[in-house]
Amino acid sequence: MRFRLVPRDESFYVLFNDAAQNASSCATELRARMADLPNGTDRALRVAEAERRGDDLNRAIRQRLDQVIITPFDREDIHALSEQLDDAVDNMRAASDLVTLHLVTETIPGVLEMIDLLDQSSRQLVALVAKLPKLRDMDPELDEINRLEAVGDDVYRRTTAELFSGKYDTFTVLKWMGIVDAMEEALDAFDDTSKMIATIAVKSA
Repeated sequence: MRFRLVPRDESFYVLFNDAAQNASSCATELRARMADLPNGTDRALRVAEAERRGDDLNRAIRQRLDQVIITPFDREDIHALSEQLDDAVDNMRAASDLVTLHLVTETIPGVLEMIDLLDQSSRQLVALVAKLPKLRDMDPELDEINRLEAVGDDVYRRTTAELFSGKYDTFTVLKWMGIVDAMEEALDAFDDTSKMIATIAVKSA
């Protein structure tokens, strides 16, 4: 049995749980915003608040890294995991902001489906991050997040094809490509986060 003269700092788990919950809340607010166009100003403000909260949590994790001696897993992995979660929230904020800036009043085919996938993926990630302390029994969440990302790729391609089908004017195509790209990048960030957690589990085995 091994003993540590200096115990590992367990506060990172709390911070990551908070960051995952915040990302899921952001996805839920974005979903509600897009489902209620042209309304949703209050939801847009909540998305922005979640993005600021994500920045605060990312900053707190970085500051904690500078202070502690023994971390629960590699410092580089902690930093990467925090950045990936922050990227997901940043991209959801970007999608919401673009809806506001472009005065979007209604969705196009595929958008709500993509947001549903984002919302589902974020919930799976909350469950996955909760397993960080023990790094066991993660396959259900890892597999589901990977599946959702693959479905998201298909929806993204179909949505892009719809935009370039000739049904829409040039400005509509340009404004929606920015929104759709941001949502697709957020879904990719959730998938990248899950893969980083899988890597951490392998290293810790």
